[in-house]
Amino acid sequence: MAHNLSQCRLLVQKAVAAGAQFLFLPEASDYIASSASETVSLVQPSTTSPFVLGLQSSAREHRLSINVGIHEPTQDGKKVKNTLVWIDEDGEIKHRYQKLHLFDVDRPGGPVLKESNSVEKGTNIVPPFPTGCGNVGMLICFDLRFPEPSISLRRQGAQLITYPSAFTVPTGLAHWSTLLRTRAIETQSYVIAAAQVGSHNEKRSSHGHSMIVSPWGDLLAELGGEKKDEPEIAVAEIDLARLEEIRREMPLLRRTDVYPEI
Repeated sequence: MAHNLSQCRLLVQKAVAAGAQFLFLPEASDYIASSASETVSLVQPSTTSPFVLGLQSSAREHRLSINVGIHEPTQDGKKVKNTLVWIDEDGEIKHRYQKLHLFDVDRPGGPVLKESNSVEKGTNIVPPFPTGCGNVGMLICFDLRFPEPSISLRRQGAQLITYPSAFTVPTGLAHWSTLLRTRAIETQSYVIAAAQVGSHNEKRSSHGHSMIVSPWGDLLAELGGEKKDEPEIAVAEIDLARLEEIRREMPLLRRTDVYPEI
């Protein structure tokens, strides 16, 4: 976790140097373990986690809001929560979302990944909250495969939806960019997907290709799929006037008289 914190702090420095006002970091930025038992053994409360405290200090020092995926302990201590927190420019955790959809996959010839062995699933969609880059709705990784949460967030006023991720390489190659552009187009929202990249351990590698997508589905920025000597950032401008123009010129009027409102 100390190494991951140093990498994230380097990203903070790069974001500040680029003039960014907000930094979006991947899912599970604190650690990715090699087993369910290790995942549980490494977790710490956010109030005492050196990783979280370190990022809070960096946010405060640079007056930079940080959105970051972490692990937090469950009440009974048997599993962890896969959560996404919003740290404001004062270094305070203001918002927290717990991942709804867990990645339980057994593909022929591929790795068997059972997130539910160590992770407790979330139970609610967190309403969007106002920030300097618009109203932010928070989702995580495998949530990307389900349109309902993002549609619900859009209905509640989201203008930007996050999908911090650690997508596997096979599923990333097949679906990652298509799903991100789809979620952006169908919600007419900015989509920001900060992604883990490269090998974590002998069992696990991530696809990478962090992306920022416009409400029209344009790819505004993308990073690569190979781990570099230093972590990279992608930067884009959030143009809320353009977002409102898209929504005004092509209104998506849902037929909730025919199908249920989400």
